[in-house]
Amino acid sequence: MNDLSDRQRQMLAFIIDFVNENEYPPTIREIGEKVGISSTSVVNYNLNKLEDLDLLSRRKEVSRGLSLNWDRIQEFDRKTGADLPAESSFMTRAMDTLGYAADSLLRVPVLGYIAAGEPIQVEPSEPATTDDWVELPQGALRSNDSLFALRVKGDSMIDASVLDGDVVILRQQDTANDGEMVAAWIEGDEETTLKYLFREGPNVRLQPANPNPEYQPIVRPAQKVRINGKVVSVMRLLEQ
Repeated sequence: MNDLSDRQRQMLAFIIDFVNENEYPPTIREIGEKVGISSTSVVNYNLNKLEDLDLLSRRKEVSRGLSLNWDRIQEFDRKTGADLPAESSFMTRAMDTLGYAADSLLRVPVLGYIAAGEPIQVEPSEPATTDDWVELPQGALRSNDSLFALRVKGDSMIDASVLDGDVVILRQQDTANDGEMVAAWIEGDEETTLKYLFREGPNVRLQPANPNPEYQPIVRPAQKVRINGKVVSVMRLLEQ
């Protein structure tokens, strides 16, 4: 097996650490910033080398569509472990991060649209309630628990690379940190919206990511906003 360059080792280590911390893979830009590469084409070149070695796979239709091949990483670590920093063995960190194979697919139920209408009834523990599913690599997310998907209507989040027709993967939870992207039900407006969450005193600000003046922040009393889930990945289907 060919050895990795120092830059490729740094990339692989960063991807593992990033998934462990954030529960989803980094973007090309985030990888470049971490390893000191300003050119996305250079980052792509090195990721392609990692893909050629079967250490990871990439899905172009999925935003942040990196998936690590843990079996291959284990083989690589076994054969070249003497050359790796002892405190940062790739396989040790991989097994700490994820305990399943990367070549299997995870099926996530699609429970509806992010649009005006009735509150989305999120029941990830009852996937039989839907016949609409999307699939993504098991290695793309740290945990499979309580995941559901929603189809996006509108373009208020285009600067976050979320377009009309995309599918967002969310983890069911009723709270989130400031700055995280959430699906939130707004009582009184009677709609579910996809926005960045910010708390401001007694209010919640739901911030769009579109410079068009028609997209203004939504500010409501905190008790009027119910979080359905936090976005952990975005899919852009090829047939769209």
